[in-house]
Amino acid sequence: MSNVGLTGFVTLTRREILRFLRRPRNTFVPPFVTNVLYFAVFGVVLGERVGTMQFDGLTVEYITFILPGLVVLGAISNAFENSSFSIFHGRWNRYIEEALTSPMSYSRMVAAYIVSGAVRGLLVGALIAVIGTFFTSVGVAKPFYLLAFALVITLLFSSIGVVGGLWAEDWDNLTMMNQFLVRPLVFFGGVFYTVNSLPEGIFRDITLLNPMVYMVNGIRYGFLGASEVNPNLSLAVLSGLTVAFMLVDAYLFRRGYGLTD
Repeated sequence: MSNVGLTGFVTLTRREILRFLRRPRNTFVPPFVTNVLYFAVFGVVLGERVGTMQFDGLTVEYITFILPGLVVLGAISNAFENSSFSIFHGRWNRYIEEALTSPMSYSRMVAAYIVSGAVRGLLVGALIAVIGTFFTSVGVAKPFYLLAFALVITLLFSSIGVVGGLWAEDWDNLTMMNQFLVRPLVFFGGVFYTVNSLPEGIFRDITLLNPMVYMVNGIRYGFLGASEVNPNLSLAVLSGLTVAFMLVDAYLFRRGYGLTD
C-alpha cells in the first residue's frame, strides 16, 4: 500500500470511528439499556423457570447460555448499521463524493468503511459481554476462537452493510434491512434455544441453513468451550463469506453502483 493510499485509508477510518465515538448516547446507551432488559427478563425472570440447559455435554444456567447470542446480536447489528448508515448518509448528503474523487483506490475506501463498522461491532459486543458479567459468572474457555469469531462476524456484517448502504434508496430501506433481515436471522439462529432441542424435520433443516447458527455457536464455543457444530468448519465458511462480500463491495464501488446517478 502506497503512502498516499495508506494515509487516505487511515484518515477515512479515523473519521468513521470518531463519528460514532462522538455520539456515545446513540452508539452505546441503546444497546446498554436493551441488553440489561434482555438479561433481566430472559436471564433472571425466565431463567429461573427454565433452570439449566443441556448443551453439547455441558449443563449451564439459562442466562449463561443466552449471553453469547446476545453478544452476537449486538455486535453484528451495530457493525451492519454503522457501514450501511455511513455510506447511505454520505450518498444522501453527497459528501461521499469527496472520498470518491480522492487518490484512494476503491478497495481502500471499502476497507475503511468495513473496518470502522467492525470496530463499532466489537466495542458493542464487548460492552454486552461486560454487562453479562453482572448477571452471570461466565468465563472465556477458548479466547482464540472467541476473538476470531468476533472479528470475522463483525467484518462480515460490516461488509454486508456496505451493500445495504449502496442499495438503500431512502431511510426506510435502512430500517427495514436491520429489523426484517438481521434480527429475525439472529432470533431464529439459536440465541434462546439449542438446535438439538428442535424436533427432527424441515424446521431443524431450515434452521441449519441459517448462518447465524454457526456464528452464535462459534461465540458460544469461545465463552463455554462447547458447540453444536464444528467450530473450525464454521470459522472457515464464515471467513470465506467475509472475503466474498468484501470483493463484492469493491466491485460495486468500481461500478459506481448506488454512487452515480
